[in-house]
Amino acid sequence: MELRHLRYFVTVAQAGNFTRAAEQLGISQPPLSQQIQRLEHEIGAPLLKRLTRSIELTPAGESLFQDACQILSLSDAAAERARSIARGMRGVLRIGFAGSTAFNPQVFSLLHRYRESHPDVELHPSEQGMSTLLTSLGESKVDVAFIRLPCQRSQEFSYQVIDNEEMLVALPNGHPLSQNDSIALAELQHETLITFPQDVAPGLYSSIINACMEAGFTPILGQQSPQVTSAISMVATGFGYAIVPASLSKIDQGHVTFLPIKDIALKTQVALAWRRHSKAAQPMLNLL
Repeated sequence: MELRHLRYFVTVAQAGNFTRAAEQLGISQPPLSQQIQRLEHEIGAPLLKRLTRSIELTPAGESLFQDACQILSLSDAAAERARSIARGMRGVLRIGFAGSTAFNPQVFSLLHRYRESHPDVELHPSEQGMSTLLTSLGESKVDVAFIRLPCQRSQEFSYQVIDNEEMLVALPNGHPLSQNDSIALAELQHETLITFPQDVAPGLYSSIINACMEAGFTPILGQQSPQVTSAISMVATGFGYAIVPASLSKIDQGHVTFLPIKDIALKTQVALAWRRHSKAAQPMLNLL
């Protein structure tokens, strides 16, 4: 029994005669009549009473009509679900965040628009260090990832830059330099720099160290913070200063001053990355 036979039968039953049904289906009446006869032959019982200008369902026809309507509805729904998943409108999307990218306003805005336009997609977020995250992306453990550039391993994937974020110096409130409107990195050469493990964000780590070297000094490295975000808490408690993405200023509770760097243009790029030939990121890219 083919779905098209059931669709023909349901259309005939709903239309009340073969002429209207054939018009609705876009076929001529004789082939439609032949298809219904084949269905009746397969069932082994008449489904319709052929009257002069109309049809009536037999008891067998009534039973098949009810079941056929449900079957066609389920079939249509299944096909639409499959199409929706293929378009990224349904299903599950596993999103990875590298370090502080979750605080970036462009990331937040993009995710907000995505949730509004894809309400039936279930989002599974996770935060990982850059090295671990890119491994997870390559092994299909996450579908898309928000990463920070520069990053050498990013060349293994396709990516789209979504923001160029300024880097700021974070100083504890009460520090002599915290009253300034901006700061030159050289002013910090005798201060302790709070860093994070290099594998958490290797490109960002290198950019910070290189910026200090460009300013004419080798930074004094103090205790490391476990993540980029936790550096703010360490600054607040007086462990030293940190150089962090501007979006991290949103997580301070009033104990840290954030100053722009005036002598060196230090920025970090936030990008959406995905596996080459994967279409998982396309719905998000459409919203950029």
